[in-house]
Amino acid sequence: MSAKPRGLGRGLAALLPDGVDVGGRSSKYAEIEVTLVRANPQQPRIKFGEEGLQELAASIKEKGIVQPIVVRRLNGEYELIAGERRLRATRLAGLDRIPAYIADVSDGSEPLELALIENMQREDLNALEQAQGFHQLSEQYGLTQEDIAKRVGKSRAAVANTLRLLNLPKDIQNSLRSGQISAGHARAILAFEDRDHQMALWKRIVKEGLSVRKAEALAKKMATTAVAPHRAKHRSPHVVQVEDRLRNLMGTQVRLHHKPGKGGSIVIEYYNDEDLERLLELFELIERSW
Repeated sequence: MSAKPRGLGRGLAALLPDGVDVGGRSSKYAEIEVTLVRANPQQPRIKFGEEGLQELAASIKEKGIVQPIVVRRLNGEYELIAGERRLRATRLAGLDRIPAYIADVSDGSEPLELALIENMQREDLNALEQAQGFHQLSEQYGLTQEDIAKRVGKSRAAVANTLRLLNLPKDIQNSLRSGQISAGHARAILAFEDRDHQMALWKRIVKEGLSVRKAEALAKKMATTAVAPHRAKHRSPHVVQVEDRLRNLMGTQVRLHHKPGKGGSIVIEYYNDEDLERLLELFELIERSW
């Protein structure tokens, strides 16, 4: 794999040839036979809407293909790197040839990286498809979360949070993949580590058609209900009372780790950037009141 860094801003352009021939085309631009292009087995995008493909096919019949696909040579044929939706629509349109850039890429993770970058630049991947692509880069090619973040132009935290979606039960993953719930709903569900609470919250979201904000509020309420009996049985009533006061004040889950006569610590949870901003505003308000 090339050691040369590539950010999301450069994307596929970093691999396309700079030279042009007398016809004004890139020296590695060609119109190739559709039958010689095989799918990328590592294609991160799974779902292709049939209606959208039909509309694109109709547009291709009328106006042609505006943006070439990107391929690499492999065993006398071409393996697709980016542009599977265009390739599928071209086949639907019944065309024999398709414009393509033939990129000089190495084996290993590079074709997958490029497929991820191209799809994310065009916002074609849903959150679960991104997670599966990141997982491939990690498991098959040994890339760290930091490596992945640099290659696709995201923060390491964003990559880590996306990968967490793969820990959800399959029913919830399928719901996310189909668009029944959003990535925001999935993050609210991930507030719980155990499957029972995850499934219970998911069923409420689907049944009641909850917004992301309402799902987050319900997750907080469920978390409070779940831990209250445990605290009452095993912890000092005074500690439980202080936690309740802090939780009511801050509107989120608060845990007090108290060591009698020795101090302790307070853990305040937040569930997204907006929730953190709310807490910071609350702290500023408290500070001004001193």
